[in-house]
Amino acid sequence: MAISILLFILAGLAEIGGGYLVWLWLRESKPLWTGIAGALILVVYGIIPTFQRFPGFGRVYAAYGGVFIALAVLWGWLVDKKTPDLYDWIGAAVCLAGVSIMLWAPRA
Repeated sequence: MAISILLFILAGLAEIGGGYLVWLWLRESKPLWTGIAGALILVVYGIIPTFQRFPGFGRVYAAYGGVFIALAVLWGWLVDKKTPDLYDWIGAAVCLAGVSIMLWAPRA
């Protein structure tokens, strides 16, 4: 379980970080190398989830989506300095509860 959580976090940081670098390049006129680095990180993001042990692409990516939401709220708070409100935190918690149900509920 710890490996799965770590892989979701790494994938989230790669997706958000790579996207952020592309954002900086295109929206804030940062150098081209910023966009290229972001694009390469996004390629790594696409590879990381393939190391998950859960069967099925759809379930892994659906569960990852919930983790991504929580990480994006934290990124906005820590990097963009946008304080999440109560509803951001509740929404992230609901998403993480959904992730837990999807991945670790007993199945026949």
